[in-house]
Amino acid sequence: MKKKAKHKVVGLEKRKAIAGYLFISPFILGFLVFMIKPFFQSLYMSFCDVEVGAAKFELHFLPTVENKGLFDNFYYAFRTDPDFVRLLTEELTRMVIYSLAIIVFSFFISLILNQKFGGRALVRAVFFLPVILSSGVMLGLESDNQLMDQIAQSVEEATAGVSITDGLQTILRTTGVGVRAFEKVFELINNIYDVALASGIQIIIFLSGLQTIPRSMYEAAEIEGCTAWESLWKITFPSISSLFLVNWIYTVVDFCMRSDNQVIDKIQTFMLSLQNYGVSSAMSWIYFIIVIAFIGITSLLLSKGVYYYD
Repeated sequence: MKKKAKHKVVGLEKRKAIAGYLFISPFILGFLVFMIKPFFQSLYMSFCDVEVGAAKFELHFLPTVENKGLFDNFYYAFRTDPDFVRLLTEELTRMVIYSLAIIVFSFFISLILNQKFGGRALVRAVFFLPVILSSGVMLGLESDNQLMDQIAQSVEEATAGVSITDGLQTILRTTGVGVRAFEKVFELINNIYDVALASGIQIIIFLSGLQTIPRSMYEAAEIEGCTAWESLWKITFPSISSLFLVNWIYTVVDFCMRSDNQVIDKIQTFMLSLQNYGVSSAMSWIYFIIVIAFIGITSLLLSKGVYYYD
């Protein structure tokens, strides 16, 4: 009987694995057909001197070019360009801070939305609305809307001199208490709209995980005398710990694709304006490798706390 039950479990896990591979197969096929060739071409281009003309696009491998070394494009990005390292540091710092803020914000909003209250479906739709608004067309309408710009300018003029955060920042600067840390906190507060706009998918993922936790577990914990705070740490966190890892990876990748990413702007400037494809490819690969390494290290650390259960 035990052998038969074990065989059924293995068969179920195999079917789940097949379903998972079928689910991601369109992405894998799309990557292999459309992305794998440009992927390696850009890598090769980062070690080349690219000549662009009216009717030519020639790649010259750097070691074959006179007075050129294999890593000259990377050297130019790190040592010659005056802004790349500074922009890279600023964007990576901003990525860490905003990603943490988005994870915390989306988790606590999902906890609220998981409660029973009147109009819950409407409130959930409102929090998912930023996902729709952040799509290509709507984002363009939002950024190029003169009416929205005029309203924002009017609000800014009307509230000039009465900003609470500016007042607190002035006090903290005067006292000298944790100025740098509080400046980052106040920056997040002032940009709470951006945080909320980027939290729609994460809220849905957390909410779907919260809804899989049996209510009986909380009832049993309550009978045993657990407080709501203890239930949060002993039941809620372990049950959806794997979703923190998923949301963290998604949030970091999504941040790197933001339209206001200064590193991407720098790369596009070299590629489109200066037509220096070699240096722009080198900058792209530097940014890509650093982000991938960051995701790998943080995912490894987060996976240590992930609790998997049957």
